[in-house]
Amino acid sequence: MKLIIDKEQALRTLRRISHEIIENNDDLKEACLVGIKSKGMPLCRIIKENIKTFTGIDIAIEEIDISNYRDDSKKANQSVMNFKTPIKDKTVILVDDVLYTGRSVRAAMDALMDLGRVSKIELAVMVDRGHRELPIRADFVGKNIPTAKNEQVYFDCDNLSFYLK
Repeated sequence: MKLIIDKEQALRTLRRISHEIIENNDDLKEACLVGIKSKGMPLCRIIKENIKTFTGIDIAIEEIDISNYRDDSKKANQSVMNFKTPIKDKTVILVDDVLYTGRSVRAAMDALMDLGRVSKIELAVMVDRGHRELPIRADFVGKNIPTAKNEQVYFDCDNLSFYLK
């Protein structure tokens, strides 16, 4: 495996993404960060803390389980999503580690729509590796890393590092 983003680079990139989110949203009190389970949540928590440090605003944070919305593997048991934060008419900023085909993001958007009609959905990802199968693009990108289809980008949550396999 080849290291493509180390912890220091990741933290610096997440600070930049946090600033971009702040600049792009006039009223962060009407926004909510939603991490795609499970790799999006560690990034989401860091962005939340960065926004609080930079603005003093304690933006709401939630986790979304997209397993029941995937078109490639349906699970028999239906997981229930109980957001503490109402998302109706809010700006939802989806956070994930890697954007590839776009299918995870589509599943997350379907799940959000089942929870309520949001005002706007934005997408923040650490790595965009291309090869989209759906017309989805990120609003906030840490790093574009062109890859071959047989390669994988792996996010080590414990070390906040990204590797190319």
